Amino acid sequence: MKVADMMTREVELVSPEDTLQTAARIMKDIGSGALLVGKDDRIVGVLTDRDIAIRAVAAGKTPQTPVQAGMTPEVRYVFEDEDIADASQKMAGWQVRRLPVLNRSKRLVGIVSLGDLALEALQPMDVGKAMAGISRP
Repeated sequence: MKVADMMTREVELVSPEDTLQTAARIMKDIGSGALLVGKDDRIVGVLTDRDIAIRAVAAGKTPQTPVQAGMTPEVRYVFEDEDIADASQKMAGWQVRRLPVLNRSKRLVGIVSLGDLALEALQPMDVGKAMAGISRP
């Protein structure tokens, strides 16, 4: 099974110029702990609730601080035509619970999470391996 068969196609984005408060409000509204940061039709970063807590709040930044100051600029991703087992291995290796999904033109087409993989296609052992990789110290 391919990533495209199980990914979520509706993805919420924030701009690097949006405030951390705006991003946190969006996270609350959609029930997610992470947002992709986009600019000029490209993904330029990822912002998680942990990024807000550690990189912003703990460092004394205000809610009006731009997202760019707290985001992780390194974006790891999978392609929509990759096999889900490969996506699971990447999640484990990179210790992430979700990955943006790009087409071969490197345009965002969705997002896939460990939960998607667990619910849709992987064997319980494969999900366990991914979770063990993600959770390792």
